Amino acid sequence: MILEFLAVIVAGFGGGGTAMILRRLSRQRLPEWLTPAGVAMGMIAMVIYLEYSWADRFERGVPEDVVVVSRNQHVSWTRPWTFAVPLTNRIIAVDNRIRQRNLTNPDLVRTGVILRERWALSMGFQSIFDCANARRADLTEGTRLDEEGLPVAAEWYRLAPDDPFLTTACGGGAHGGHVPES
Repeated sequence: MILEFLAVIVAGFGGGGTAMILRRLSRQRLPEWLTPAGVAMGMIAMVIYLEYSWADRFERGVPEDVVVVSRNQHVSWTRPWTFAVPLTNRIIAVDNRIRQRNLTNPDLVRTGVILRERWALSMGFQSIFDCANARRADLTEGTRLDEEGLPVAAEWYRLAPDDPFLTTACGGGAHGGHVPES
């Protein structure tokens, strides 16, 4: 966060400096307000760039076996430009580096899930996917597994059979591949 703050400050200096150079080249014919406007435009442009590029920067930094399966798009009246180009504010990724298929029931797969939000800490947890029945259960500290490897008293979430979350965890999209934005 501090690096992004510094980038915005530097962009302000760059925008203001560019405006000052333009005023000098025009022999002061350009208005004086151009310099503070250049500072503001440089800072706003940098903020917009950082807001729109964080998700791609995050994706480029993850290992190959971590696959992004969902990007939450957001629009807000406080950021009117998001109506033209929605802003990604949350990413869900499947961490297949720790994927384990159940030996007793091969339709059950345990894998990691990474939740990443802008301006928030990343959160990771494990989930069990029932590939045959298109459902998922999140594992918590107190979750016990029965003899078949099913979580006891867990809440199961239904998924569409072609859901990228399910297909990636079950092995259909283990390497690379980005999902359409939702």
